[in-house]
Amino acid sequence: MRLHRLEITAFGPFGTTQKVDFDALSSAGLFLLHGPTGAGKTSVLDAVCFALYGSVPGVRQNPGTSLRSDHAPVGTYTEVLLELTAGDRRLEITRRPAQQRPKKRGGGFTTEKAQTWLRQYDPATGEWAGLSRSHQEIGEEITQLVGMSREQFCQVVLLPQGDFARFLRADAEARGKLLGRLFDTRRFAAVEERLAELRRAAQQQVEDGDARLLTLAHRMTQAAGGLDAARTPVEGRPGDPGLAESVLTWAAVARTEAREALDIAGVRLTAAEAGQASTRAALDAENDLAARQARHADALRRRERLTEQTPERDRLQATLDRGLKADRVAPALGLRRDAEREHTTAQSARERALAQLPPSLADHGAEQLSAREHRLREELGGLEAARRAEHRAAAVAEERAVLAREARADEDALRDAADWLAGWEPRRTALAERVEAARDAAARAEHLAGRLDPARRRLAAARRRDALAEGTRVAEARLAEARERRNAAHETWLDVKSRRLEGIAAELAVTLTPGDPCQVCGSTAHPAPARTTADHVDRATEDAAYAAYTRAEETRTGAERELAVTRESWSAARTEVQDGPESPEPTVAELADEADELARLHAEVHALAGQTHSAREALARAEREHEERVGAQREAERRVAARTSRREALEREQSALDEELARGRGVFASVAEHAALLERRIALLAHAAGAVHTAELAAQRLKEADDRLADAAYRAGFATPAEAAGAVLDERERRDLQQRVDAWQAEAAAVADRLAEPGTAEAAARPPADPAGAAAAHAAAERALREADSALSAARERATGLAGLSRQAATEVRRLGPLREEYDRVARLAALTAGTSAENERRMRLESYVLAARLEQVAAAASARLQRMSSGRYTLVHSDARSGGKRSGLGLHVVDAWTGNERDTATLSGGETFFASLALALGLADVVTDEAGGVRLDTLFIDEGFGSLDEQTLDEVLDVLDSLRERDRSVGIVSHVGDLRRRIPAQLEVVKARQGSAVRLRTGADALSG
Repeated sequence: MRLHRLEITAFGPFGTTQKVDFDALSSAGLFLLHGPTGAGKTSVLDAVCFALYGSVPGVRQNPGTSLRSDHAPVGTYTEVLLELTAGDRRLEITRRPAQQRPKKRGGGFTTEKAQTWLRQYDPATGEWAGLSRSHQEIGEEITQLVGMSREQFCQVVLLPQGDFARFLRADAEARGKLLGRLFDTRRFAAVEERLAELRRAAQQQVEDGDARLLTLAHRMTQAAGGLDAARTPVEGRPGDPGLAESVLTWAAVARTEAREALDIAGVRLTAAEAGQASTRAALDAENDLAARQARHADALRRRERLTEQTPERDRLQATLDRGLKADRVAPALGLRRDAEREHTTAQSARERALAQLPPSLADHGAEQLSAREHRLREELGGLEAARRAEHRAAAVAEERAVLAREARADEDALRDAADWLAGWEPRRTALAERVEAARDAAARAEHLAGRLDPARRRLAAARRRDALAEGTRVAEARLAEARERRNAAHETWLDVKSRRLEGIAAELAVTLTPGDPCQVCGSTAHPAPARTTADHVDRATEDAAYAAYTRAEETRTGAERELAVTRESWSAARTEVQDGPESPEPTVAELADEADELARLHAEVHALAGQTHSAREALARAEREHEERVGAQREAERRVAARTSRREALEREQSALDEELARGRGVFASVAEHAALLERRIALLAHAAGAVHTAELAAQRLKEADDRLADAAYRAGFATPAEAAGAVLDERERRDLQQRVDAWQAEAAAVADRLAEPGTAEAAARPPADPAGAAAAHAAAERALREADSALSAARERATGLAGLSRQAATEVRRLGPLREEYDRVARLAALTAGTSAENERRMRLESYVLAARLEQVAAAASARLQRMSSGRYTLVHSDARSGGKRSGLGLHVVDAWTGNERDTATLSGGETFFASLALALGLADVVTDEAGGVRLDTLFIDEGFGSLDEQTLDEVLDVLDSLRERDRSVGIVSHVGDLRRRIPAQLEVVKARQGSAVRLRTGADALSG
C-alpha cells in the first residue's frame, strides 16, 4: 500500500483545505513531519486513519470529541480525501463525519449525516469511476485490500514508539494483550474458553447424575422401611467414583431382605385365611338356626290373628256377592238416570223459550210455532229489495256530500292560483337581478383575495425585517464582545503556556528520583536539577487558561453563526417586503393600512358573494312553484267540468230510490228497522219450537227407561228397583273389599306354607341359637386375615419398589459411565490448554503458546535491525522461562555481545530503549504484514522518540531507516528534533497560527537551510 495524496478540510487544527503530496515526499525515501507542539502533526496521521477506516486512533476516537476544526468558517464541510494504491488498484476515498450545519430555512442548525465516497482510477480512460457510497461496503473493501484492521494499521503503519517502549518494560500479561490484538489470537482463547465450558458442562452432568443416584439411594432407604439394610447408610457424595458401586451393592442387599420378608408374609396369610373360613362356617350355621326358630314362632302368631279375623272376612264376602248381582241391573239404572237428567234439562229449556213469546202463544205446540215462523220468513223476504235500495241511497248521499266538498276546494284553489300568477313576472325579475349581483360579488372577492394574501405576507415580512434589524445590531455587538474576550483569553493562554515552557525543566526536575532514568535524556545521574522561579506556572494554571480560551472560542463561533443566520433572515425579509429591486421599502404602518383596507373590501364582497347559492335556490324554487301553480289550475278546471255531470246523474238515481223506500218502510222509520224486528221474531219462534219438540222426546224416553229398570231388578232377584240400586258398588269400594278378602286368604296360605317348611319343627325343638358368640369369633379371625394381608401387600410393595428403584439405579450407573469418561477427557484437555495440568510443564496457556511463537518471530525480525543500530552489540531473544509462580511463554530479553550476558529489556537505558523499541516496531510490522497475507506496505510513519539519541546513534538509526528504501519503502518521521531537520531533506512542516494550522512541503537545500 502506497499513499499518493491527502487533502484535509476543516479537520482538527486545520481550518481551511490543506494538501499533502506524498509522492513528492516519498521520492526521497525518508521524509520528516515536524512542527511546534500542538500544531497538528499527529492530526495528519489521524486524517490518514480516518480516511481509511472512518475513525481515528486510540483515545482521540472518544464519542464526545468532535473532529471538526474550531477555525473552520460556517458552512464549510469537514472532509478528508486520500488517494492511494493498494495492490494494483489506485483508489480515492473521501469521508465526511457527522457534523452540524446551518438550516437552509429559518434559524438554528441541523445534523448532517456522515458520508463516504470511493472511486477507482481507470488507466485506460484516464478517468475516475465511482464504486460505492455505502459505509459498510467501503469499510469491507478497504479492510480486504489493506489486509489489516484499524488497530493493526495504527500499530504497524503509524508505529507509536511510546507504546513499544512500554512493551519492552511490560510483564507477560500486558505483552499478551498487545500481541493478541495485533495477531488476532482470539480464536485460541475461544478454544480455551470452549474447553472450559465443556469441562464445566460435563462436570455438571456427572454431578447431576450422582445427585440423582443419591436421590434414588435415599428413596430405596425409605422403601426398605424396617429392614436391616435401611439402617446402613449409603457412603459417598456427588463426584465420588465409588458412589455407583456402593449404591448398587446396598440395593442388592435390600432386595434380598425384601424377598425373604415377602415369603414369610405369604405363609402367615395362608394360615389366617384357613382360620377365617372355619369361623365363617360356624357363624353361618348359628345364623341359620336362629332364623328358622324365629320363622316358626312368627308363623304361630300370624295363625292366631287369622282365626280372630274370620267373621269379618265372611261379612265382606257377602257384600261382594250382592254387588255382583247388582251389576246385572246397573245398565238399566244408568239409562234411567240419563233419561231423567235429559228430561229435566229439556223441560227447563222449554219454559225459558216460551217465556220470551207473547202469552197467547204459551200453550202452542211445536207444529203451530213452526207454522207461524214460516209466515214471518215469507214477509221478511218481501223486504229484501227495499233493503238494497236503502243501502244505495245512503251511498248516493255520501257521494253527493263528497262532490260538494271537492267543488268548494277547487273553487278556493282556482282563486289562490289566479292571485299568485297575477304577481309572477315582477317576482321573477327581482330574483334574477339578485343572482346576477351575487355573481359579480364572487368575482370581485376572488380578485381581492389574490391581493390580500401577498399584502399580509409583506406586512409579516416587514415586521420580521424590523425585528431582525434590531437582532442584527444586537448580534454584531455580541460578536464584537465575544471576539475581544476570545483574543484576550488566547493571549492569556499563550502567555501562560510560554511561561510554563520556560520553567518546564524545573517542573520535570521535581519528578526526578536518584537512580531512576531521566524522562528527557535517560541518564540516572542528576547533578544540577533546575529550580522553580517566582514566575513559574504549573500545568493546572495552563489547563485553566486553555479551558477559558476554549470557552471564549466556542462563544465567538456561536456568535458568528448567530449573526450569519440573523443577517440572512433579515436580507430575506427585506427582499420579501419590496415589490421590486428599484422600489422603495414601505413602512409597517403603510403595509398595515393597505392590508386592512383590502380585508374590509374583501369581507363586504365575500358576504355578498356568499348569497349566490341562496339566490339561485330562491329563483329555482319560484320557477318550480310557478309550474306547479299553472298545473294545479288546469287540473282544478278539469275536475269542475267532470263533477257537474256526475252530480246530475246522482240526483236522478236518488229520486228513484226514494219511491222504493216509501213502499218498504211502511209505519217504520226505515226498512232496516222493519227487517230487524221480523228477524228477532223469527229467531224466537224457531228456538221455542225446537225446545218444545225436545221436551216431548225426553218425556217419552224417561217412560221407556222406567219400564226397563223394573224388569231388570226382578230378573236379578231384587224386590224393587230401589233395593237393587242400594246393592250397587262402585269400582273403588269393590276393589277395596276384594283386596281385604284376598289379603286374608294370602296370609292364611303363607302361614300354612311356613309351618309346612322342612326342618322348621325340628329347629323349634332345639335349644336357642347363639349367633353373637359366633360373630365375635369370626370378627377376630377377620382382623387376623386383614393384618396378614396388609403385611403381605406391604412386603410385596417394598420388594416391587426396591426392584424398580434398583433398575433405575442400574440404568443411571450405565448412563453415567460414558459421561464420566467424557468428563475425564475434556477436563484433561481443558487443564492442558489452560496451563494448570501437570502434563503442561511450562504452565503455558494455548493462546500464550501461539503468542510466544509470534513473539519469537518478532524478536528474530527485530534483532536484524537492532544489531545494525547498536553496531552488533544487542540482540533481542524470546524467553519462555517461568518467573516466580506466574505462567511462562512471553518473556523478552536482550543479549549484550560486549558482556555476553542476557538481561531483561526493562534494564535498557533511554537511548537503548528507543532503538530497541524502533527495531521491535519494524520487526513487528514485518511479521504482522506477513500474517495479514503479505500485503506490501510502502509507506510507514514513526512517531517521536528521537530526542534521546546522541549523534552517532542517530546516524545509525537513520541509516537503518534509510535502508528500508531497498524494499522501495518510504518512511515518515514525526518529530520536532532540530537535528533531524538538518539531516532529512524532504520535509512536511505544520505551521501553527491563530486562524488555524497549515502545511508546507519543503525539499532539497531549501529544507536544510530552513
